[in-house]
Amino acid sequence: MTRRMLLALFALLGLFAPITAQAKGFASDRITVTVEGKGPDVILIPGLTSSPAAWKYAVPAVPGYRYHLVQVKGFAGTAADGNAGGDLLAGVTTEIARYIAEAKLKRPAVIGHSMGGTIALMIGARHPAAISRLMVVDQVPFMGMMFGPPGSTGETIRPTADAILAQMRSNSTEAREKSIGAMTGGMVKTDAERPAVVRSALDSDRAVTENTFHELVVTDLRPELPRIAVPAEVLYVTPAGTPFTDAQIDTVYQASYAGLKGVKLVRVPNSAHFIMYDNPDAFHAAMKAFLSGD
Repeated sequence: MTRRMLLALFALLGLFAPITAQAKGFASDRITVTVEGKGPDVILIPGLTSSPAAWKYAVPAVPGYRYHLVQVKGFAGTAADGNAGGDLLAGVTTEIARYIAEAKLKRPAVIGHSMGGTIALMIGARHPAAISRLMVVDQVPFMGMMFGPPGSTGETIRPTADAILAQMRSNSTEAREKSIGAMTGGMVKTDAERPAVVRSALDSDRAVTENTFHELVVTDLRPELPRIAVPAEVLYVTPAGTPFTDAQIDTVYQASYAGLKGVKLVRVPNSAHFIMYDNPDAFHAAMKAFLSGD
């Protein structure tokens, strides 16, 4: 029996289950935060349409920390509230920084997956004194580069992003469900985890999801990378079915993060986008080393 299977069994039986509590004294119309464990503070931010369940194996596998699990409103069956109005990325970034201040956290580490990685970069660039280090899990600082020619910027890619948004909005419910199923199939290699990821996406507010995807495409954080002064690490994969080699993917990430001095870039093998599920041993090892400062 693998370590991940044991962790899942322990959780099912209620063994070694961490105590989870809603963060006290903090109210936001963009995020909710739950707290697990004891020790140095770590903020975990999930990706687009995901919930804190993204970290269900990581938290028990890397004990000794107080984890602050962020739920972005509008995703995974939660009400949109303040995120219905757009500018989700910047808004959530501001709210997490406010949470750090109000909860009196002492420069926590921040780990973000996908969209959560974008937000982690924003926190590092716009609130540099608030955190001690940051990890980005499978995200580039400018997603728009995937949709345009070399040299694209947030503004030059906007017409393409607008067209994608219009297409998403015009899709029928059936077409949307089919699209989500197809996309998720490429993002999660582990069969057992795929249904929950699909369900989380289907249960997310459609308008918030579509608007945020558009926002991600046009947001270019490359000019802000030099403002990040804390140790940073990026885990990434060679996407399944991609025509690119590992070496070519390495080059893409090296170029994308050229503005982030001292960044550690680590390609994780045998994994799709959800590294936490597909290669948990590698992810947990990287997470332990990152949090301990190794």
